[in-house]
Amino acid sequence: MPSAHPGPAPEAAAFYRTHSTFSDPGDLAPLYAGLPASPAQLARTARDLMIHRREGDLFRHTHPAERLRLDAETRYLDDILRIVIARDDSPLTRRRAAGDRFVGVCRDFALLHCSLLRHSGVPARVRSGFADYFGTDGFHCDHVVTEYWDEARGWLLADAQLADPAVTAAWNVGFDPMDVPRDRFLVAGRAWRDIRAGDADPGAFGLHPPEEGPLNGEWFVAGNVRLDLAALNKVETLLWDIWGTEAEEDGRTMTEPLRELYDRVSLVVAPDSPEDVSFEAARQLFAEEDGLRTPKTVLSVSEYNPPRQVTLRAFG
Repeated sequence: MPSAHPGPAPEAAAFYRTHSTFSDPGDLAPLYAGLPASPAQLARTARDLMIHRREGDLFRHTHPAERLRLDAETRYLDDILRIVIARDDSPLTRRRAAGDRFVGVCRDFALLHCSLLRHSGVPARVRSGFADYFGTDGFHCDHVVTEYWDEARGWLLADAQLADPAVTAAWNVGFDPMDVPRDRFLVAGRAWRDIRAGDADPGAFGLHPPEEGPLNGEWFVAGNVRLDLAALNKVETLLWDIWGTEAEEDGRTMTEPLRELYDRVSLVVAPDSPEDVSFEAARQLFAEEDGLRTPKTVLSVSEYNPPRQVTLRAFG
């Protein structure tokens, strides 16, 4: 029998076991009664309630235009659950038909999985970074997964979006979605460190490859480092919620002072071992750096909706 892994510090374990403003099911918590206990089963539960905006062909389904525009704009888990049960009020353990699922993105799968894990008492956090397993050779696609505590092995990465074997097969993924290899999903700070060390091409990280448009490169990776620091502080915003220098007119311009800032952040959010992530350092950095700390109002820049200012629910 495997020996227990030394646990996270008690304060960190307690922090990641409890809900954030974003992951809290609120008055819909009774829907979680009777859910399975294992992280893998909870990942499958999340998978069976959601469909990715770009998975229509895989599921032989055409998303209604309004769902494409609105579902993934839903920041908070209680509101996501309201959409789910409005379309099918069966228990959450029942697999939904494609047309009855919440139409989201990777962040939504990870947030729901994280919520289910926290509710069951497992320390869990959302991680922002880049995956190399979505079909474009050599390119690391903007992606979000769950990181959860395993008593035997420590912090593991889980991709709830892959939890359906049919989806895993479609992407030809050769690993367990509940234990994503850390060289297949790079947390954003790791990608930043590799780029700065000259070990990786910044153009190989982004929303899509360079030949398909400009949403990639050093500035994009820096934005994901900012999102990952926020998520480590349980502020799990939408991926297109921006603030600080990124919300300014020249938000895609990297200066040396900005590079030095993200050099410092990356060492906190992506040390050589996930067990070495300093809870205290991540909390302090987020609290003290105005350009990194999520403000009450963010700029939401979505490909499906016009840019707008959004005031967030109270958090922290």
